[in-house]
Amino acid sequence: MSVSKTGIERVAIVGAGVIGASWAAHYLAQGLDVVATDPGPGAEARLRALVAEFWPALKRIGLAEGASQDRLTFNHDLAAAVAGAGFVQENGPERVDIKREMIATIDGAVGPDVLIATSSSGILISDIQDAARHPDRVLLGHPFNPPHLIPLVEVVGGKLTSPQAIQRALDFYAAVGKKPIHIRREVKGHVANRLQAALWREAFYLVDQGVATVADIDTAISHGPGLRWALLGPFLNLHLSGGDGGIAHVIDHLGPPIESWWRDLGDISFSDKVRSEAIAGVDEELKPFALAELNRQRDDALITLMALKASSDQLP
Repeated sequence: MSVSKTGIERVAIVGAGVIGASWAAHYLAQGLDVVATDPGPGAEARLRALVAEFWPALKRIGLAEGASQDRLTFNHDLAAAVAGAGFVQENGPERVDIKREMIATIDGAVGPDVLIATSSSGILISDIQDAARHPDRVLLGHPFNPPHLIPLVEVVGGKLTSPQAIQRALDFYAAVGKKPIHIRREVKGHVANRLQAALWREAFYLVDQGVATVADIDTAISHGPGLRWALLGPFLNLHLSGGDGGIAHVIDHLGPPIESWWRDLGDISFSDKVRSEAIAGVDEELKPFALAELNRQRDDALITLMALKASSDQLP
């Protein structure tokens, strides 16, 4: 499906912080017109600076025909900004009251068929969508940071979201180069963040228990299973580790020890001690590195990896 087949040529970005700016850069790189809005002082200047900062990486990935930063416009007025948009990506503060107010305003300013997607990382759609007169088109389109690089988008409908809206959102995100997944039921943190949270909990626990340092745990993931996870998910990786018997063999033969590890996983909270241990560990790990260059090289490696994945027709 091409972008033109979606019938959407203009996207409205509501909230122009780091996530909103990253979304804006992605849509611009896909050859779309983007109008952004944010009530904060200096928001437009910050947005344009961030888009310019992201642009070299997007050029490396490959710009769509007609893609240009010049297709970005800004309007401080929310209703005026979204009027005429074919798709709305909302990125406001993580507060139910603020999101409800924004959703109501957006809903009143766009056509009844225009999808309204929130980037919220924790708020449930069912808690905000009934602020709209047309709640059936309000849904979650949660990106993975940074949205201009990472393909994943989690699409979730609320109690009032129509199946048609879900499918339209999945089709649109796929058409603009994303890898959307449909999460069938609302749950706190959605899917990817819950999976991350499970790993983070054990990572903090192992540091707190003196099992390993922050740097060693980062190494254990980034030079171990994280390399495989970048190519295949947990189920397919487990399947491949079972040889000819696949995942069935793993469950049958390694199930009991895996269950024993599950039962032994730690339970931890962000106490002052845990917080201090993590901060000190990260500071120590970063001593030999320049953070800005580390970040740049990470993005470069991500772009190379994604290109390799895209050229491999047997990697889902």
